[in-house]
Amino acid sequence: MAEMLEETVSAKDTRTAATPPPREDLTEIRVQGQAAWVPSAEVQGRKVIVTGKWLKIASVQDEELTEGEIVAEPASFIKRLQEGGPKADLFTFSQKLPKTTPCFSYHMEWDNLAVIPISSFEEWWEKRVDPGVRRAVRKAAKSGLVTKRAPFDDDFVAGIVSINNEARIRQGRPFWHFQKSFEDVKKENSTYAENNIFLGAYLDGDLVGFMRMTVVDKVAHIIQLLSMMKHYDKRPANALVAKAVEVCSEEGITQLVYCNYVYNDPTSSLTEFKRRNGFEKVLVPRYYVPLSTLGKAVLFLGLHQGLAKRLPQPLVVRLLKIRNRWYSRKSQSADGAN
Repeated sequence: MAEMLEETVSAKDTRTAATPPPREDLTEIRVQGQAAWVPSAEVQGRKVIVTGKWLKIASVQDEELTEGEIVAEPASFIKRLQEGGPKADLFTFSQKLPKTTPCFSYHMEWDNLAVIPISSFEEWWEKRVDPGVRRAVRKAAKSGLVTKRAPFDDDFVAGIVSINNEARIRQGRPFWHFQKSFEDVKKENSTYAENNIFLGAYLDGDLVGFMRMTVVDKVAHIIQLLSMMKHYDKRPANALVAKAVEVCSEEGITQLVYCNYVYNDPTSSLTEFKRRNGFEKVLVPRYYVPLSTLGKAVLFLGLHQGLAKRLPQPLVVRLLKIRNRWYSRKSQSADGAN
């Protein structure tokens, strides 16, 4: 169900999944909710990380959360990366909102983002959202659900842990944050502390849903949106999005971004949730620059985004449904054995 879907900002597959002692040339990232260490280097004030196994891809860490241009002068940046950065086959970077017109001549493909342009809460409420969302938000209030800005304290972290541990399967696959410790949850949500806004959905004083937004250059990025499935009927996710739009309007934030609008399946419940809540698809340029012979070959063959991107979309959708059913049966078997 769309209101219970959750996304997190995460990196791609990494070469190093172990946890070695911190070193100057390694950086800790999160891959499917787990810590991993990857090669890294400082390049013109940006932390560049390298992920991937057979194909090593360099990118600016958490590029959408950097202030200012991700790469202001690509030519000099790439030269510096080749001279002293970690070994990589490709370098990729994107443009940031609101710049959606291509500015550079490198190989370019379109990224799609889910965006709500913010002018006022009333404009979003009256013109952008589906009527069913307005009914859902009103129902949440009548059910006693209260949404508000929340301090990131130990009580809030404990509430997140409780929500995380409600189900081992979400979105048809194992939930990354299931049974994570209090300490890990607190650490993961403490990054970019000065830029974070936390919203909570409370029922009888208990946290039953939350949202984390990170604000950079007047753009708010939803890092995580999660609510308890047992309270789905009270529509906490819809209520949290409404509160996020209200807060953004009050804070002078111009855009609210919820990761991608479409992933592999354009008919997914997550895409439908975003559409109904007033998000629209916005295309931004993403560039790929080969740094090695392998990188040139892979880019030429169109394999830089993985083999799955080369498969027909109907086949990908079918495979995803098969995967979801398999995980569902596996979860039911595990629950029955406990």
